[in-house]
Amino acid sequence: MKSASSRRGPRPPEGLDQVFGVHALESLLERGESPKVLWVQQGASKRLHAIIAQAQSAGASIKEHPREALDQLTQGASHQGVVAFCPPLIPEGEESLLLKLRAWQPAAAPLFLVLDGVTDVHNFGACLRSADAAGAHGVIVAKDKAAPLNATVRKVACGAAESVPVYQVTNLARTLGKLKDAGVWITGAAGEASASVYEMNFIGPVALVMGAEGKGMRRLTREACDHLAKLPMAGQVSSLNVSVATGICLFEAVRQRQLASQPMSH
Repeated sequence: MKSASSRRGPRPPEGLDQVFGVHALESLLERGESPKVLWVQQGASKRLHAIIAQAQSAGASIKEHPREALDQLTQGASHQGVVAFCPPLIPEGEESLLLKLRAWQPAAAPLFLVLDGVTDVHNFGACLRSADAAGAHGVIVAKDKAAPLNATVRKVACGAAESVPVYQVTNLARTLGKLKDAGVWITGAAGEASASVYEMNFIGPVALVMGAEGKGMRRLTREACDHLAKLPMAGQVSSLNVSVATGICLFEAVRQRQLASQPMSH
């Protein structure tokens, strides 16, 4: 008769975050980061052999487990036969943000994504992925009412959680005030705004604020914005998923900045 501990499967290493899926593991290794431990599905396919060898040469301890153990560990998510265990991601703070802002300002107009009250880990991961694709300089979140930087976020973000700086601040409205003092324009997305996001100027230093689904931005966050803008909605749906809306707004900023950087044709 099996014991309760054996029915639960092997115990994962303590103090480490899970990063599962081939793409997420490849992203880690490409950045020169190595997992401490790598769980590999028994009888792993040949296509996994190269990445397993790469992780092992980077110092990862390789352990084989039956698929059921990996399924149980990832709660049925698509692990593709590999689960890596890495040191947890630690968000940076407001002081680090303001120091980096002073360094960026002369050379580039920074683009920030600010998430106010986005607590769903899947939405947070998707927002990080869009921020990375758009070349954002960082994602700013509040310590309260924010999704954690956990394994699900890292999986959904497909490597963006490790590549885009996340700044966790105590008071979001106060931080936005400091960004404004430093010359950053704050634009908040709000369905009731009169102006369209396509009328905004995103060429200079900009922070784009997205609120939680349903509730939107909190009052103090809204009051800290220089402008409010909406996405024009032509259909019957009143709003978009926050991660979809984030991608649209960020890439409008990308479009404007690319146009501004192109030489004028004669």
